[in-house]
Amino acid sequence: MTRALHTLMSSLIDYAGLFPPAKLDMQPAVENYARALQGPHADFLARFICPSKRLPEFSKLAAPLMPGTFATSGYREQADIAEPWRLSVLIDDDLPACLDRIDAFNAHHDATDHGLARADAIEMKASALSDIDDALDALPEDILPFFEVPIDRDCRGYVTAIAGNADSGGAAAKIRTGGVTPEAFPAPRHVAEFIHACAAAQVPFKATAGLHHPVRAEHRLTYEANSPRGVMHGFLNLFLAAALARARRLDVASTAAVLEDTSPDSFRFTDDGASWRNHTIDLVSLAKVREAFALGFGSCSFDEPVEDLKGLGLL
Repeated sequence: MTRALHTLMSSLIDYAGLFPPAKLDMQPAVENYARALQGPHADFLARFICPSKRLPEFSKLAAPLMPGTFATSGYREQADIAEPWRLSVLIDDDLPACLDRIDAFNAHHDATDHGLARADAIEMKASALSDIDDALDALPEDILPFFEVPIDRDCRGYVTAIAGNADSGGAAAKIRTGGVTPEAFPAPRHVAEFIHACAAAQVPFKATAGLHHPVRAEHRLTYEANSPRGVMHGFLNLFLAAALARARRLDVASTAAVLEDTSPDSFRFTDDGASWRNHTIDLVSLAKVREAFALGFGSCSFDEPVEDLKGLGLL
């Protein structure tokens, strides 16, 4: 693996195994997360995504696998103290109730004998601009909110509402890039406009859904035998497009062209940097974009993105 690909992939994937199309029960989901954290590509993995109402269930089933529990799991002896597991909590109730659950979870898992974990991010839909302002007034400073904004219309007002808190790393945007039906996938032009709105306002973002594969292509949209098929966005397309738009001032049309590209040969990764066709970005600039702008994506599978990168000869 080249240094540029490692830089792009580092902490890129939030594991969302509880959500469609995988829709796993809690036990296999936490086991998958624990296994991935001990695997050869653990540095690709970031947070576990969990609805707030399921935090008690997660706590009960995941605790034996967490660092600090001194329990023997199927993956390793947990006697050494590793970094706490990190969670992003999906807001599935009124915000005060969700924050109460997060506070209780963090207090419980601050002790090594309970397993070390911390919910340090939330994700919520912003159906109106007031949703963002109200949430920012209520949130503690140690919780990073990701606001999912609509992109079927001009999203710049939503991004601007986030921007006041983004300067200090206190808020971020979220884009939904797919789903289990073809119409759930936004047009590349709309995704490009979202990227540019975030870049102009200096708002970091994450993506969610429909990004299981590295390069844009047609795939089955669920794991069912009779699943509909559709063209899915590629995560290499998305994050290299964001890097070039932010660091190299690529215009909206060119950013959309990166997102639309279906040829793996258009994307190059070396020890010095990355490129799409004749547009390049050096390693330092790519690292800065990943750290402060294009933060990651949620995926219900961790193995699928890794196996596809292997299939392309990139790992």
